[in-house]
Amino acid sequence: MILRSLFDLESKRVQIDKLNKERLDENFWQDQKNASQINKEINTLENDLSEIINLDLLIGDITASIELLNMDEDKEILKELKSSIIELETKINNLEIKKMFKGKTDFKNAILTLHPGAGGTEAQDWVEMLYRMYLRWSEKKGFKVNILDFLAGEEAGIKSISFEVVGEYAYGYLKSENGVHRLIRISPFDTNKKRHTTFASVDVIPEIEDEELIDIRDEDLRIDTYRASGAGGQNVNKKDTAVRITHLPSSIVVQCQSERSQLTNKTAAFKILKSKLLEYNRIEEENNLKNLRSDQKEIAWGHQIRSYVFQPYQLVKDHRTNIEAGSVDSVLDGELDQFIKGFLYGGE
Repeated sequence: MILRSLFDLESKRVQIDKLNKERLDENFWQDQKNASQINKEINTLENDLSEIINLDLLIGDITASIELLNMDEDKEILKELKSSIIELETKINNLEIKKMFKGKTDFKNAILTLHPGAGGTEAQDWVEMLYRMYLRWSEKKGFKVNILDFLAGEEAGIKSISFEVVGEYAYGYLKSENGVHRLIRISPFDTNKKRHTTFASVDVIPEIEDEELIDIRDEDLRIDTYRASGAGGQNVNKKDTAVRITHLPSSIVVQCQSERSQLTNKTAAFKILKSKLLEYNRIEEENNLKNLRSDQKEIAWGHQIRSYVFQPYQLVKDHRTNIEAGSVDSVLDGELDQFIKGFLYGGE
C-alpha cells in the first residue's frame, strides 16, 4: 500500500529489529539510562507501526464499502462509510503531524503553566477557559492530565495553574502553545455589557526524566512552605503543605499545592524546577536565551501568538502562521490540531 511506503514501514521494522538485538546483549541493563531510552524508542516505533497497519486496514474497509455501495445503496453501509472516512482523516492527520517531530524533547510529556494578565476576574476566567481547552484536547488524544499546582480565583476562574500532560509526543504537540493568548468578548462579569480584551500566558516545557541529571546545589535554593488554599469548611488545609521553590541563580520560581502532603508537593515542585532548568540550560547553550518565567513576558498587546474573538465576529487567528478558524467554540473545545500543524510546518 502507498501508506506503507509514505510512512517508511519497512525502515521502522529494520530499526525495531536492530534495537531488539541490542536488548539481547547480556550487558544491556548495565547502562540503565541507555536501556531505558532504547525501550522507549522500541515502544514508540511499535506504536507507529501499529498505527500504519491499522490505517491500511481501515483504507481496505473503506474501499470494500465503496464497492458494496456501487452494487447496492444500503443506508447502513453509507453511514458506516462516512464514519470511517472521518476516522481515516483524523488518523492521517495525526500521523502527518508525528512525522514532523524531530526535536530531541518532542517525545516527552509536557508541563504547562497558565497565568492571567491584567483584568482581574475576567482574566482569571480566561485562564480557566484555556485550561479546559487543553484538557479537552488531551482527552481527544487519549493523554492524561495531572494538576501540579492550582490557585483558584477569588470570585471565578483560576489565578494560576500548572499541570502535566502525559502522552506520546505531548511536548512536540503542545510546544506550539507557548506564548500569550488574547480573548476578545463581551464580558459576563461586566454589568454594562462592554467588550473586553483579555490576556493570559501559556508556558510549555518538556518534562524531565528521572535519569536526566541536573546539578542543583542546596545553597542555590530557597524553599518556602505555606498553607494551601482550601475550599472552605472541613476542606480547609490546616497545615503548611504547599511548597514554593526559588532557584536563586536563575530566579526561576515554582510551586505546588495540589496535594495534601508537603512531601508530595515538594517532589512535584522539584519535577517542574528540573524541567524548567533543563530547558533554561538548553536555550542558553544555543545562545538564544528566552524568558521561561511567566512574569518575565508582558502579558499584553503586541505579544500575543493567537487571538480568540467572540465579538463583533467569531474568529480564532494564529498570528505566527495566519491560520484562522471560524468557530471559537470548537477551538475552545479542543480542536487545536490545525494550529499545531501550521506551527510545525512553519518551522517555528
